[in-house]
Amino acid sequence: MKGLLTIGLLVLSNTFMTFAWYGHLKFAEMKWFNKLGLVAIILISWGIALFEYFFQVPANRYGFKENGGPFTLWQLKVLQEVITLIVFSIFTILLFRNESFRWNHLVGFIFLVLAVYFIFKK
Repeated sequence: MKGLLTIGLLVLSNTFMTFAWYGHLKFAEMKWFNKLGLVAIILISWGIALFEYFFQVPANRYGFKENGGPFTLWQLKVLQEVITLIVFSIFTILLFRNESFRWNHLVGFIFLVLAVYFIFKK
């Protein structure tokens, strides 16, 4: 149960972080957003990223083996990175139609899945 909770919280966390880091690039299509300066955009992104921490910190606390969770610190980090790429890929494909998913992206993701396999291997 803690494993699924950890993964769910990591997905939510990464969704907010992806919007904080890259959402402003899409929001730039809105007229009101273009009138904002860089500092305002940074503050908006920071405000969005704050929600990332509401999910990231509990995910790591619940998931960490020394807190009764199922994952080592290494496993938590690799899970985080793979979830980040999955969330980022979905975000990019859905919102940025001018970006394409190419074969080399797929190969890179396969290597990341292999990284997960080897990190979790006893």
